[in-house]
Amino acid sequence: MMAHPLEALWSRLAGPADQGPVDFAHLTRRTVPNDSLAASPGATTAKVDVTLPVYADGPDTVMRRLDAMLADDASAERVDDRTSSTYRRYVVRTRRLRFPDTVDVKATPAPDGGTLLLAYSRSLLGKGDFGSNRKRLARWAGGLARMAR
Repeated sequence: MMAHPLEALWSRLAGPADQGPVDFAHLTRRTVPNDSLAASPGATTAKVDVTLPVYADGPDTVMRRLDAMLADDASAERVDDRTSSTYRRYVVRTRRLRFPDTVDVKATPAPDGGTLLLAYSRSLLGKGDFGSNRKRLARWAGGLARMAR
């Protein structure tokens, strides 16, 4: 499938849409407001914008739900190497201008059972995102909550 012309423009101006994996163990938030972090309590010491629950199911199950939720989302392209059952990375593009954001999601076992989830969404372009990364993570959290019922 041929890429949208704006996608090629953004790549020429800012580099690849996929910003590569994030190291959640050493995550440093950006100094400009164009990223967002969602996390279960105790999953990170970084500033969290969207609080996620501790999921009752195991990490693999939570990630399969994420896969199912995003399967029909044409704006989200999975770009990780698929070697981990508990990590995903997506390039997500805005509908009209095709701005690319990279979203990393990691599931880990919670100390008392269940799953802690981390999701970090960051824009490739611009110094602000009008809250789009936070809104996306909140929307994904809501979708996961509905699927867990």
